[in-house]
Amino acid sequence: MGGTKKAQIMDAAAMERTLLRIAHQIVEKNHGTHGLCLVGIKTRGVPLAQRLAQKIAQMEGSAIPVGQLDITLYRDDLTTISDMPVVSDTRIPFPVAQRTVVLVDDVIFTGRTTRSAMDAVIALGRPTSIQLFALIDRGHAELPIKANYVGKHVPTARSEIVSVKVAEIDGEDNVTILGRV
Repeated sequence: MGGTKKAQIMDAAAMERTLLRIAHQIVEKNHGTHGLCLVGIKTRGVPLAQRLAQKIAQMEGSAIPVGQLDITLYRDDLTTISDMPVVSDTRIPFPVAQRTVVLVDDVIFTGRTTRSAMDAVIALGRPTSIQLFALIDRGHAELPIKANYVGKHVPTARSEIVSVKVAEIDGEDNVTILGRV
């Protein structure tokens, strides 16, 4: 991801505090964990979902299922990505029907990824409800989609890039804003 670093928005400690706060909010809003599941949107939403599930399990003493969702085939910009899209796997080893599904993503920008993720989840069954957690909401929504849980609102220019790094993939935890080169 090219660009010059403009500002660090979160370090590892801030990310962990944010995930703990959001874990509490999810449990509170849903009156516990009954019927709750987390689905991380690939790529960085997956480890964030796993971390949230660990925090919720520590707080509530009960594990909640976590899945991972690849939305490649549900994207409305598929033809602009590639003639032959690469499909990595979706792994949701539990039924989504009659559950509250919390989609987990690193950044919400236009809302198109979220719309695609909702389509993919609904294709697997009819959940009781779908909620959304985004670590960063950077604005610029093009669809009427809003996260239920937001780690941090970060107003950005369209030309800027919000870079989320997670230790499980990138070897470090942080969120930075990059300017285009």
